[in-house]
Amino acid sequence: MANRLARETSPYLLQHQDNPVDWQAWGPEALAEARERDVPLLISIGYSACHWCHVMERESFEDPETAALMNRLFVPIKVDREERPDVDAIYMDAVQAMTGRGGWPLNAFATPEQVPFYAGTYFPPEPRHGMPSWTQILQAVSDAWNERREEIVDQGERIRERLAATASLQPSGRALEPAALDEAVSALADAYDETHGGFGGAPKFPPASTIEFLLGRGETGMAIGTLTAMARGGIYDQIGGGFARYAVDATWTVPHFEKMLYDNALLARAYLHGFQVTGDPFLRRVAEETLDWGLREMRGPEGGFLSALDADSEGVEGRYYVWTPDEIRAALADDELAEEAIAHFGVTEQGNFEGTNILTHAGFEPERLAEIRGRLLAARAERVRPGLDDKRLTAWNALMISALADAGAVLERADYVAAATAAAEFVLRDLRDADRRLLRTYNVGVGRLPAYLEDHAFLLEALLTLYEATFDPGWFAEARALGDVLLERFADPEHGGFFTTADDHEALVARRKDLEDHPIPSGSSSAALGLLRLGALTGDARYDDAGRSVLDLVHPVATRHPSAFGHLLQALSFAAGPVREVAIVGRDPEPLLRTVRARFRPTTVLAGGAPDGVPLLEGREPVDGRAAAYVCERFVCQRPVTEPAELAASLGD
Repeated sequence: MANRLARETSPYLLQHQDNPVDWQAWGPEALAEARERDVPLLISIGYSACHWCHVMERESFEDPETAALMNRLFVPIKVDREERPDVDAIYMDAVQAMTGRGGWPLNAFATPEQVPFYAGTYFPPEPRHGMPSWTQILQAVSDAWNERREEIVDQGERIRERLAATASLQPSGRALEPAALDEAVSALADAYDETHGGFGGAPKFPPASTIEFLLGRGETGMAIGTLTAMARGGIYDQIGGGFARYAVDATWTVPHFEKMLYDNALLARAYLHGFQVTGDPFLRRVAEETLDWGLREMRGPEGGFLSALDADSEGVEGRYYVWTPDEIRAALADDELAEEAIAHFGVTEQGNFEGTNILTHAGFEPERLAEIRGRLLAARAERVRPGLDDKRLTAWNALMISALADAGAVLERADYVAAATAAAEFVLRDLRDADRRLLRTYNVGVGRLPAYLEDHAFLLEALLTLYEATFDPGWFAEARALGDVLLERFADPEHGGFFTTADDHEALVARRKDLEDHPIPSGSSSAALGLLRLGALTGDARYDDAGRSVLDLVHPVATRHPSAFGHLLQALSFAAGPVREVAIVGRDPEPLLRTVRARFRPTTVLAGGAPDGVPLLEGREPVDGRAAAYVCERFVCQRPVTEPAELAASLGD
């Protein structure tokens, strides 16, 4: 018999609908039940592609006796961390404070007033490796609740204050010194892995935002070294394109095999910009293969993009992606071609993952690589596919819109621009409520849950990028409307910056500000950069001031700990300037546009086409009937130019 999760649309929650645990989704019904029964909340948080979430479900949540204990002692709540990042962030803060580490599955115990008093991650069904069993944890927490209630309640206020600490952060009062950005680069150099690329040791997560910051500062050694190492490693799908979420080792060889939409959107753009900086066709190829993977495997029929592919298939992590030499020979059915493939992908009889091979780029590149990859991809398609999380999230779709629009414009790929346009149309059509307010998630034909700061901010950045790719003033108008929503419903008028939730969002134990950019940009960093860019396109100081208010809160810590603030550092670089505003008007502007797009220009904004509602275009006219480019700073423009060489000189090339 299904539990109350059967009425949800999240694939992760639906995975648990047949558990004997009486799960319910986060909401007023669950909170009211905890108050009425006078028992704690058991808040179990994960996501559909999480390997250890599946393990704990099989071991504990599917066991009737364990489920009965959970149901008797607690109100069990299941949370999809991707649908409810607000809830996840609160209890992730708690588990990190209590244990010094975090991750998923995340299991937190809280009072009926939502205050956490114990939290952990994975627990085994029996005691092992120094860990207590899950049932021991359940009984111990329940005993503490019944026997030491007063102590738990007394510490609640201190915990509330800790959880709300980011909201009370004060502006530093210190001006941003451009030299601090150089210090951030130096700090990254200290952590850089000269041998394998990336920063620090295992596990290694793809540092897309950090790479973008470094490229923007002109530091190519660490950025290109990391891009190249990742693309040659097993974290990159050498057959089908796209990246796994992270590598468990320091060499980028053995991935945690789940593929997330957000990683691939961010990385595709990093590789695109790496190509713009270096002209290396390998980097362009990886960018295109990653986007092509997204279009092939992650796009829904309505134009939106799905969330994730699981790490597991047939109950085994990575089975879909790994190969033995004999499997390669059978798939290629050509001895010479097979041996070339085995050499190229570094395949051995022993393998590098449980007797099988994770394919890597071993250096040798056969002339028939495209044929090899095509045949292996076709053979792999016959295998049992990993599970697919098919919900569409506004924030992650926005990241993909940005990547496709940017790549479409730079590489002159009309199909990418069309896909970005279709995804933006989907979000603005199907992820809005009756009052046209943005929603977080969509599945089975239904959009639901109020959108968060990151949804609005990522979409603001995406629509500005789509405008710059198409010069459709409709996208600019929608971006400006989102900027106004950020100021009206998310801004903190007292301390500056932005709250994660809107001013009328449901009351949680704390209203927070998310600040760190790991593994994806924070809503705060994205709001800062998006509003700064919007201010440069409009000349409206409200947007610029609001964006800078985020920087005033965080820039001292961001420049000292750059690996945690890659996107914010991009906003700081933009604020430090100089920012160039480029307006291109007139017929046949393509030669001028190619000049602008030929290089990575993170502190340039671009406007063109009809002036409808775009202040940067007001009063700009062609010159002698020819397309003209106006290069401006703070809306003060140089004389218009009509030749690409003149434009390049105006841009400092």
